[in-house]
Amino acid sequence: MKSGSLSCILPCNRLPVQLMSQVRVYTSNGQKKDLGSEDTNRSTPEETLHKVGTGQDMTNTGQKQSFLKEPIQVKVKAVLKKREYGPKYTQNNFITGVRAINEFCLKSSDLDQLRKIKRRSPHDDTETFTVYLRSDVEAKSLEVWGSPEALARERKRRKEAEIKYRENLFRNQRLLREYKEFFGNTKPRSSAAAMFFKGPGKVVMVAICINGLNFFFKLLAWVYTGSASMFSEAIHSLADTCNQALLALGISQSARTPDPSHPYGFTNMRYIASLISGVGIFMMGAGLSWYHGIIGLLHPHPIESLLWAYCILAGSLVSEGATLLVAINEIRRSARAKGLSFYQYVVQSRDPSTNVVLLEDAAAVLSVAVAATCMGLTSLTGNPIYDSVGSLGVGTLLGTVSAFLIYTNTEALLGRSIQPEQLQRLTELLESDPVVRAIHDVKATDMGMSKVRFKAEVDFDGRVVTRSYLEKQDIEQLLQEIQQVKTLEELEAFMLKHGENIIDTLGAEVDRLEKDLKQRNPDVRHVDLEIL
Repeated sequence: MKSGSLSCILPCNRLPVQLMSQVRVYTSNGQKKDLGSEDTNRSTPEETLHKVGTGQDMTNTGQKQSFLKEPIQVKVKAVLKKREYGPKYTQNNFITGVRAINEFCLKSSDLDQLRKIKRRSPHDDTETFTVYLRSDVEAKSLEVWGSPEALARERKRRKEAEIKYRENLFRNQRLLREYKEFFGNTKPRSSAAAMFFKGPGKVVMVAICINGLNFFFKLLAWVYTGSASMFSEAIHSLADTCNQALLALGISQSARTPDPSHPYGFTNMRYIASLISGVGIFMMGAGLSWYHGIIGLLHPHPIESLLWAYCILAGSLVSEGATLLVAINEIRRSARAKGLSFYQYVVQSRDPSTNVVLLEDAAAVLSVAVAATCMGLTSLTGNPIYDSVGSLGVGTLLGTVSAFLIYTNTEALLGRSIQPEQLQRLTELLESDPVVRAIHDVKATDMGMSKVRFKAEVDFDGRVVTRSYLEKQDIEQLLQEIQQVKTLEELEAFMLKHGENIIDTLGAEVDRLEKDLKQRNPDVRHVDLEIL
């Protein structure tokens, strides 16, 4: 290789070939350099010929000259210089007014002098909101406080004041609570209390009242007769009362509003209360019934008159049946609203509180029948073994109910997927949109109480997004801007301007898709769409 020449030896058995051309190098500033103009007359083909073999014919010189006249075209791309942003690049970051005031210790009047930028709002209730450049806010904070050290001292002072304020707030809340306990609470009924007058709350409160009365009368009958079956029934009613009180606590806790520690709310408290209730039925109801039945088998003793026991069982059957009807009607109404069958609604544990009441009352009605049958056999035969067998039967029934409650509520707390038909509808809604090319890794989790969290990775069609942006622009003005681009710097400014706007358009398309999913599927409360 010589200056201004490009020598290339082609492998050939007959003829060595040398190609020479001029090479032009283009730089990013539009200039070009001709590297073959200085020494093209100095070098001749004879100086660079190499012999490849023997028996070469010099008559091929004309053919060699024809190859030498063919130029080789070399193209060099004009590439922008890569910009090093660094690990903590925040020059173009936006910051809200609240964060600017809290983090940089500024006043609202200080922000009036800064550049205001309207951006697309992430909240559903507002379309746009005002943000500021972080670099402007940092510069303003240094202007106000004089130095980074002074700003750090002010932050520390405000942090200490905030901690002291929280301590005083806690103390004042405790004093207010003591004041209410002494003078009486005159606060109006809250929305949480209103939940117990309709829906699942109403069912639970009715069950608490009825089961409490049943426990009292069954306990009196057991004391009077000494029947093991009646003791199991009394324990059963006590377990139901305690478990339904736990359900009431879960309902009241589920009505709490989300906070920073629990951004998705407290709706799962109903499932937690139902799970504990299932465990309580197993331990307190089934366990004690089995224990008393086994003791009766090992140490049988005669039973007194069962007349009062029969009367109390009859009253318990009527009351438990009334509660069961209330639970059935509530589940039917809720299942009809969700478009599900009665069985599907119960198995999927859509309403855990009502499910517990339903199963407990169904088990109570069946256990009353079992207890009455076994007590009747004991009265006819005089053998107390039948009564103890009835106690074991009631315990087995309670154990079955508790196992079902534990299983269904555990599945709900683990975060199970929604039904395949519902997931298919959500998928088809996304795929039918023109802006979506494909969706991958789709997950839809049932968060409980008719709340679904949907997540998918979406491959967007950049052409459709760009066309959506262009439809909102003045095409003639845009064409004039393109024609005015002459240098690389102008091209970079043009692309950065419209590139940022196209990214904003993509964000607006994501918001539109999330809004459509929530509107067409009310159960979907949280949507996470990741851009591929």
